[in-house]
Amino acid sequence: MSPALIALLPFAGALLPGLLIRSGRNVAAFACGTATALALIGLWVHIPAIMRGEVVTAGFDWLPQIGLNAQFRIDGLALLFGTLILGIGLLIILYARHYLSRTDPIGKFYTYLMLFQGAMTGIVLCDNILFLLIFWELTSLSSFLLIGYWRHLPEGRQGARMALTVTGAGGLAMIAGMLILGQIAGSYEISEILASRDVIQASPWYTTALVLILIGAFTKSAQFPFHFWLPHAMAAPTPVSAYLHSATMVKAGLFLMARLWPALSGTPEWFYIVSITGLITMLLGAFIAVFKDDLKGLLAFSTVSHLGLITMLLGFGTEAAAIAAVFHIINHATFKAALFMTAGIIDHEAGTRSIRLLGGLRKLMPITFVIGTIAALSMAGIPPLNGFLSKEMMLYEVDHLDAMRQTFMVLATLAALFSVCYSLRFIAHVFLGPQRDEYPHKPHDPGLGLWVAPGFLAVLVVLIGLFPNTTAGWLVDASATAVTGVAQESHIYLWHGVNAALIMSIIAIAGGAVLLGLHRPLLAAWDAAPRPEAKAMFDATILNFGRLCGWLTDRITNGSMGRALAALTVTVVFCGALAWSTGSAGPITRPMLPVEPVPLIAWFMLIVATGCMVTFHRRRLLALVLVGIVGLIVSVGFAYMSAPDLALTQISVEVVTIILLLLALNFLPKRTLFETTDRRRGTDAFIAALTGIGFGTLAYAMMRRDFGADPISGYMLENSYKQGGGTNVVNVILVDFRGYDTFGEITVLGIAALVIFALTETLLQGKSSRRLRNWVTEQRRAGDRHPLMLVVATRLVLPVALVVGIYIFLRGHNEPGGGFVAGLVVAIALLMQYMASGFAWTQRRQRLPYHALIGAGVVAAAVTGVGAWFNGRPFLTSDYGYFKLPLLEEFELATAMGFDLGVFLCVLGAVMLALNSLSRIARHAGQTVNVDPMDSDPKNRREAEV
Repeated sequence: MSPALIALLPFAGALLPGLLIRSGRNVAAFACGTATALALIGLWVHIPAIMRGEVVTAGFDWLPQIGLNAQFRIDGLALLFGTLILGIGLLIILYARHYLSRTDPIGKFYTYLMLFQGAMTGIVLCDNILFLLIFWELTSLSSFLLIGYWRHLPEGRQGARMALTVTGAGGLAMIAGMLILGQIAGSYEISEILASRDVIQASPWYTTALVLILIGAFTKSAQFPFHFWLPHAMAAPTPVSAYLHSATMVKAGLFLMARLWPALSGTPEWFYIVSITGLITMLLGAFIAVFKDDLKGLLAFSTVSHLGLITMLLGFGTEAAAIAAVFHIINHATFKAALFMTAGIIDHEAGTRSIRLLGGLRKLMPITFVIGTIAALSMAGIPPLNGFLSKEMMLYEVDHLDAMRQTFMVLATLAALFSVCYSLRFIAHVFLGPQRDEYPHKPHDPGLGLWVAPGFLAVLVVLIGLFPNTTAGWLVDASATAVTGVAQESHIYLWHGVNAALIMSIIAIAGGAVLLGLHRPLLAAWDAAPRPEAKAMFDATILNFGRLCGWLTDRITNGSMGRALAALTVTVVFCGALAWSTGSAGPITRPMLPVEPVPLIAWFMLIVATGCMVTFHRRRLLALVLVGIVGLIVSVGFAYMSAPDLALTQISVEVVTIILLLLALNFLPKRTLFETTDRRRGTDAFIAALTGIGFGTLAYAMMRRDFGADPISGYMLENSYKQGGGTNVVNVILVDFRGYDTFGEITVLGIAALVIFALTETLLQGKSSRRLRNWVTEQRRAGDRHPLMLVVATRLVLPVALVVGIYIFLRGHNEPGGGFVAGLVVAIALLMQYMASGFAWTQRRQRLPYHALIGAGVVAAAVTGVGAWFNGRPFLTSDYGYFKLPLLEEFELATAMGFDLGVFLCVLGAVMLALNSLSRIARHAGQTVNVDPMDSDPKNRREAEV
């Protein structure tokens, strides 16, 4: 099975619960389990190839211009993490089916779970760091949904927000680090980055990239000082906690460090940052776990500790330490998932997770006792279970350090001691001791559906401990080979003789047992001692940061658009000036063109019209006229510069805009009041002048220099006919080379028109409707609302305008014109009908709804683009050919005509829908009944009222 398909299957499975939940909870669970099982089988199919040292790859180039390709790979490390994600995910699906109550929307739960599973699978199978970043952020979003699944609980919502904030912020840092790493290596493909170790570590940007990437990994894997979010994620349902803590979310950071280990490890920066952070996290998490009363809280901090252990091993930078880290990843996943499921069973059956309310469950819940005890002893590192093996390997590597050996030995032994204490406490304070009479519910073992998944994992814990090389050695070798880049053959044994690691382990076990005996007075001292609370610090930080942002927002955007635009403009000018003053534009290489009188006069008129518009903008009708003059001069400038397409478009837009704005201004006061002081207007004038000078200077500097690259216009001119079949380069750019941009633009145009229509619907209801009906115009209207000469002229012009529009549309691919201009021309002709004969007369004679025109335009453009796929071409790639019909000369047809038709329909529909909205407001307003009393013709009076 293709690695790309394996990554896709969980996402496909996420669609099934919503479709099948009405068929029952079992059907939804079975569908998700089937998708997960298929992905797992597809992954395991490649085991023989992986064991031969091969790397299975698949994918396609998505955006090769920026290095973003959907490339996937399966090697030993991907096999290990993929097996954990999909294998334990399969068990979680079964466990969740029996854990969640009937009141919980299990279809939504399975959808979130499969989304999360797909994101994690995508991370471990990716071979492109940019694509990996997409999946990385998707894990943050989907885990937010999972942690906050019980959204009726305040702690659930807060835990989800905290997890998203911390991991999301780390993800932003990691994005920057990955971009730097890709630039150093010269590629964003992980396989090529791993082969560029020397280049990366020799770069002056190595440390920066390393720190930024590690911030992302540390936040995701809850390393100090970012560890605090993980325990608060315990507000999620237990299936989520078991999945996040054992095989997914927190393992993503470990995976990233392991994946990039060949390229980033082996330097002092890597050793000190990674190993010391892991050591502190291991010790701190184990110490806090000793005093936690909540079962899931104890297990959460124990997870933090074990994640620190694995991080520390990866930080050592040796091949043996990497093998130990990989082996402990397997062991931790097995016993920690079993422990969380056990805690969920206890909570489910006894009604509480508080250790102080538990005890004596050994006889009441014997199956749960056996499973929990095996998993907890493995977590403590007691032989002959699998946790003991990887713990011994960790202590052995600590004993063989070259730097800070004594410090690491003491602190690692102390952390192992705390680990033994909280693990034994899990057994003794929950299962041993006398039975209680005050359990919230009468405890008993659950049905098979709840204990079979942790039972299976407990069996694995024993088997891996007794037969490590047979059960897990092959997977450890394959994954360690992928991590180190060198073929590894691990030899894992239960007994290595008497050595320093064994002595440290004995000290830890004995000390943990003693510490458990002293737990009651130590717990009292812990409760009484003042200590910093990470949650309180986080809440205070977020609160103060929110206040700071609110203060800045109130100062910059207090509701005044002028102030917001001024802040944006000043920032842009400042950044541009800074870049210009610190950079080098090079010498002037292009001579000045001669300044001719006609363009100079037009330029002067443009400046005068713009200045007048700024000066007289409060007189709205005059301002609108001046805007039209500016647009007309710009159109003339386009024509002068040999850009007839732009000139046609500009003048058509100006006509349509002026007409629509005239109609809109009819409902507004004729003058704008002074709302700012002279000082504020002076400041705005200064900013505007500074901005104008800045952009003018930039344009002058750009036009006077060559920057060493050929302009893109040469490519367009050369390939317009060859690839697009048109000699009008502008039109070919719009419908082919930049067709996707144009498609987005017409979609946005259609949406804007629909929004105007929706706002009109709202305006014509409620209080605003009553105000419109009572509105009285400021000026008396003429009695002849539809002059006869105008009516006759527009009806004669209409067929001519339609023919001109069709002509402009058909010639657009080879001559100035096209769908956009044609749509505007036809819209102008129809606008004149509305102006001359009235809304009601015109509306009765048009048959097509304007909403449908917009929809048809977008669909026509999309269908044209999709058609390219059937020819093996990218979306919106046009094709053309020559045809011969009887009695006609040979002519050309291009698929771009379909796209241009979509543009035509969308533009026409958007303009007419906007006019429709304004006309409906006019009909509703009080002005519609303002009839000239001198007009005695009842027909004219009725028409005026309409």
